[in-house]
Amino acid sequence: MTVTTDKGRAAFIGLGNMGYPMAGHLVKAGYRVTVYNRTATKAKRWVAEYGGDIAATPKAAATGADFVFTCVGNDDDLCGVALGEAGVLAGLGEGAVYADHSTVSADVARTLDAAARARRGIAFLDAPISGGQAGAEKGALTIMVGGEEVAFAKAEPAMRAYGRAVTLMGPAGAGQLTKMVNQIAVVGVIQGLAEAVHFAKAAGLDVGRVIDVISKGAAQSWQMENRALTMAKDEFDFGFAVDWMRKDLGIVVDEARRNGASLPATAMIEQFYARLQAQGGGRWDSSALIKLLAGR
Repeated sequence: MTVTTDKGRAAFIGLGNMGYPMAGHLVKAGYRVTVYNRTATKAKRWVAEYGGDIAATPKAAATGADFVFTCVGNDDDLCGVALGEAGVLAGLGEGAVYADHSTVSADVARTLDAAARARRGIAFLDAPISGGQAGAEKGALTIMVGGEEVAFAKAEPAMRAYGRAVTLMGPAGAGQLTKMVNQIAVVGVIQGLAEAVHFAKAAGLDVGRVIDVISKGAAQSWQMENRALTMAKDEFDFGFAVDWMRKDLGIVVDEARRNGASLPATAMIEQFYARLQAQGGGRWDSSALIKLLAGR
C-alpha cells in the first residue's frame, strides 16, 4: 500500500477484530505505523496487507511514536501492555500522546493517566469506541474521549482516520464512563427488541413486515435495522460477542455500586448474558438474548 503523505509516526497495539482495520485506516490516512500484537502471526499478516513495521514489545512499538493507540480486551490486558519495563509508557518520549480504545474500567483509565503524568511530557486519553467491527472496517466509529483538551486536540486528527464522531467528554475516565452509558442503552434496546420479535412470532405475524413498518416510527434503532431479522432467523454468528458484552456490563455494574446509580434492568440483562455463556454461547452475537425467550 502506497502512502503519499507523512503525518507522523503511530503505533497500534492489539490487532483484534477492531484494531486490525483501525490500524489500517491510519496507514491510509498517511501515518507511518508500527504494530504489536500478542499473536505475532496476525501482526505479520497486517504488515503484509498494509506495510509498516512489527515491534517485539509494546515498548518497542511506542519508542519514537508521536501517537500510540491500544485496543485490547480488559483491565488486565491493558495494564499488561501499558505498564512495566516492556510496556507502552516505558517507550513513550516527550510530546507523545497515548490513546486507549479498549473498554475498561474508569479506575484503570485514571491509573494510566496518572502514570503518564508522572513521566511528564506524555499525555494519556481514554478513548473507548462504539460501532462494532463494521464501524471499524468502514472507518465510522464513535469515539468518546476522556483527558486534557491539549492532548485531545493533538490526537483528534489521527483518530479521525477511523472515527466519524470523536468527542471530548471530560477529564480522565470520562470516556470510559460515557461508554458505560452507551452499553446501558444498547442492552436495553436489545432486550426490548428480542421481546418484540419473540412476541411477533408468537402472535403469528410476518416479522419482516412488522419490522419494516415499526422501523419507520418511534421504535426505530440501529439494533432493529441490523439485528431484528437475524434474531428471527436464529442467526448469531457475527457482531459483538456475548462474552464481550458481559464483560462490559460487569464494568457498568461495578461502577454503579460505587456511584450509587440504580440499574435494575441492566443488572438483570447482565445475568441473562451469564445464562447464555453457561449455554456455551459466549461467542454468539449479543442479540442472542432472544434465545432465552424462545427456549432455544
